[in-house]
Amino acid sequence: MSKRGYFITFEGIDGCGKTTQLENVRRFFEEKGQKCVTTREPGALKLGSQIREILLHYDGEVANNCEMFLFLADRSQHVETFIKPMLEQGITVLCDRHTDSTIAYQGYGRNGDIKKLEELNNIAVNGLKPDLTLLFDVSVETGHQRAGKDLDRLELAGKDFFERTRNGYLELAKKYPERIKVINSEKSKESVYNDVKSLIIDLIRKG
Repeated sequence: MSKRGYFITFEGIDGCGKTTQLENVRRFFEEKGQKCVTTREPGALKLGSQIREILLHYDGEVANNCEMFLFLADRSQHVETFIKPMLEQGITVLCDRHTDSTIAYQGYGRNGDIKKLEELNNIAVNGLKPDLTLLFDVSVETGHQRAGKDLDRLELAGKDFFERTRNGYLELAKKYPERIKVINSEKSKESVYNDVKSLIIDLIRKG
């Protein structure tokens, strides 16, 4: 039976550069001969893509609890039908956003019930935890500059929302320091990747 693949998640506010670094890590693993897939939340699968469309582009009001349950429904489907099967085959999974996004955005950003969200997240993932979470930290100003002009529904939530979300991520990093590693993403892409690569190498060495 093959060794279980690594499960690595990439987190941060919009415009933090996580998607670029995810691709760098994918190339790193492939160059090492490690089977690797990339995915995202929400919207990796067919069902999820329809949920993602609602979450990001629905032009009416979306109640906070409705938004939360849509994210969780997408996550449950994603974990059971894609992530877990890949890991069991020895394939490393790189995921653009996962459970921490829900806590940071719907919890801290929307002033939601953190404890309730953590409990619901645990139900959605059915025991699965990332081996490593890379948190790319930038100021809200930098994130908005990088995100560009075509903003989705969540990106239009306002500066205070994103300040709370960013601070929420940093609180999670303090709470789970063994899993969540904060990376200063204000630096150049090359410098950020060097930090990322060091953390990936440490993960591999630990087995």
